[in-house]
Amino acid sequence: MGIIEPGIGLLFWMTLTFVILLFLLGKFAWKPIVNAVNDRETSIVDALNQAKLAKKEMEDLKSDNERILREAKIERDGILKEAREIKERIVAEAKDLAKSEGEKMIEAAKQTITSEKNAAMADIKSQIGTLSVNIAESILKQKLDNSEAQNELVQNYLNKSNLN
Repeated sequence: MGIIEPGIGLLFWMTLTFVILLFLLGKFAWKPIVNAVNDRETSIVDALNQAKLAKKEMEDLKSDNERILREAKIERDGILKEAREIKERIVAEAKDLAKSEGEKMIEAAKQTITSEKNAAMADIKSQIGTLSVNIAESILKQKLDNSEAQNELVQNYLNKSNLN
């Protein structure tokens, strides 16, 4: 018998050892191994399902975010438009107010100028009247130094008064 050729006894003991090993593995190892593989398969399937759910939730969140962004942009544009309208209205009101205030100030200045002009004219007239009286008095004093000139002036004045 050669080293390479197996003998019947060796074959018998190898087969018996293999069957005992299969029995022991089937009794103690196969069930836990199969259970572990089944548990692992279940956990992988659950993880895949959760990943699909998470992916779906992410897509939903993404679409919600896009919708919220669109709504926010629309709201922002509305607020900016409203702010522009308010600004334009305030500017127009300020212009109108400034124009009316300017017109009031111009009118007040015109009235002040007119009243000051009238006061100045009255003052000038008063000064001219006073000056005229002083000049006339001075002239009359010079001309009426003698009594004969005075009598003649009175006579002329009375004649003029009777005629009028």
